[in-house]
Amino acid sequence: MLPAQRRDELLHVLRTEGRVVAKDAAERLGLSEDTVRRDLREMAAAGLCQRVYGGALPVSPAVADYAGRRSVAVENKDRVARRAAELVRPGTTAILDGGTTALAVARALPADLRATVVTHSPTVAAALAEHPTVEVLVLGGRLFKHSVVTSGALLAEAAAGVWADVFLLGVTGVHAEAGLTTGDAEEAATKRALARRAGDTYVLASAEKIGAASPFRVLPLDEVAGVVTDVDPGDPAARALADAGVPLVAAG
Repeated sequence: MLPAQRRDELLHVLRTEGRVVAKDAAERLGLSEDTVRRDLREMAAAGLCQRVYGGALPVSPAVADYAGRRSVAVENKDRVARRAAELVRPGTTAILDGGTTALAVARALPADLRATVVTHSPTVAAALAEHPTVEVLVLGGRLFKHSVVTSGALLAEAAAGVWADVFLLGVTGVHAEAGLTTGDAEEAATKRALARRAGDTYVLASAEKIGAASPFRVLPLDEVAGVVTDVDPGDPAARALADAGVPLVAAG
């Protein structure tokens, strides 16, 4: 079997089954396990999958830079944003992550909402500058240009002075085994620091992020109150999350 044919077969398994187990794929294709692992390494280097122990998972399309993500699954993100905006109750303090879904949440907040929003995203803060009754607290730090958010030691120091009711967390992958993941190690650490400053953390996850994975873990699934998503409940990856005890908050 030619390398291109092997890659196509592995991609087919990835799409239909949601993961590739190297040992099983080797038996199915009549190849050595070393050959499958080498193919998966090359596919991962080309951005076609995310390597994990024993095989690979679908790669998340949300690892593109901020400009690239603005045109990805716009309607899905808007559905998730409208549902997530309902979690920001009057009189509460909410931490709102960066990213395109978080920006949609900021725009979806009711015009008469009185609440405080803490954010490390300049774009979210700018959107909320137009809101008449939401107080905005901006956390400073080094600007991570890929996601247009602040990060680093200054951000962690500023966040330590905050205690919020809820954190609306953005990630690039939500997987029953890999957990909540993102594409940058420092950004993952920033998200963990913010999660520690809130009573409840809810994940913003439009359908294309469900069942996908990125290189760096943010949190295990049992540390969040729920995943706000528009994924079909019958989707195998969604069923795996439900079976793992993860509350899925439906965004219609």
